[in-house]
Amino acid sequence: MPSAPWIKPALYGTLNIAAATGIVFANKAVLSVYGFEFATALTLLHTLTTVLGMLLFCQLGMFTPKKVPTLQVAPLAAAYVGYVVLNNLSLKLNTVGFYQISKICIMPTLIGIEMALFGKYPNHKTLMAVALVCFGVALATVTDAGLTTNSLGLLVGVSAILVTAMYQVWAGSKQKELQTGSMQLLHQYTPLAACMLAVLVPILEPIGLFDQTPDAHTLRGYTYSISSVTAIAISSVLGLLVSLSTFLVIGATSSLTYNIVGHLKTVTILTGGCLIFGDTMSVSKLSGVAVAMAGIAWYSQMQYAILQQNTAVKQKTPDAESAHDQTTLR
Repeated sequence: MPSAPWIKPALYGTLNIAAATGIVFANKAVLSVYGFEFATALTLLHTLTTVLGMLLFCQLGMFTPKKVPTLQVAPLAAAYVGYVVLNNLSLKLNTVGFYQISKICIMPTLIGIEMALFGKYPNHKTLMAVALVCFGVALATVTDAGLTTNSLGLLVGVSAILVTAMYQVWAGSKQKELQTGSMQLLHQYTPLAACMLAVLVPILEPIGLFDQTPDAHTLRGYTYSISSVTAIAISSVLGLLVSLSTFLVIGATSSLTYNIVGHLKTVTILTGGCLIFGDTMSVSKLSGVAVAMAGIAWYSQMQYAILQQNTAVKQKTPDAESAHDQTTLR
């Protein structure tokens, strides 16, 4: 008996929500609860897991590999390293709530970068939606007492926003330039990113390799318990599942559905930050998050309307419908 058409999208969406929220809580536990304060080393473990996962997905036929010259993906690999390391540091230094609110800032930052670098100027409705997001973020963070006493956390958080936005712009432009899909591109640059991280770990973090009695704040001296190693392993696997589930959700539904799933993830992460890690959620902070989410929902709706309009125009051409049928994801 054939299954209902909504079952696969629902399962993929649930997997994406579970993986994306789970990795935030797992990373926070690894870095703060278990005291594994080596964000670069954690990023290396995540990347190695992703490399192995991409090889497995390729063998399973989930995507067709495409060879790309190393020099062409090297800048993207470096940007990937910067964005993941900075986000892990931000999660280590800040509350889960501030970390997730800073992720909301990526959307207006992306638009600002595209305006500055590529001359892409959005219409006035889009600018109004972005202004609403910015107002909501300001309302949510201006009363956060932790920011006034954690200047390093604020600096790292802002840097993470900028680098993440640049990485996303670069990843999108590289896909078009190299004519690759997201999984193909990830398969190509993650091994190089892993090599970069392997070089950075002994430079940026204390290893204690030659110490007779290594300090507990070194990689060699850290107390590896069953629970801490399990948390690190779960964190690494969840990083791979985020990439996989993102691909599955967009492939089985649409980018709009993925954005809606993203809103659910934000609510889940903020709620979990309060319940699990004791983050405070004042009325002004909650109101700011709600306003920012409304702005993102408005923006997503406008982007979907544009996508639908462009699709309708393409389908008016004689060959568009048949071409669309041949490339539709199943």
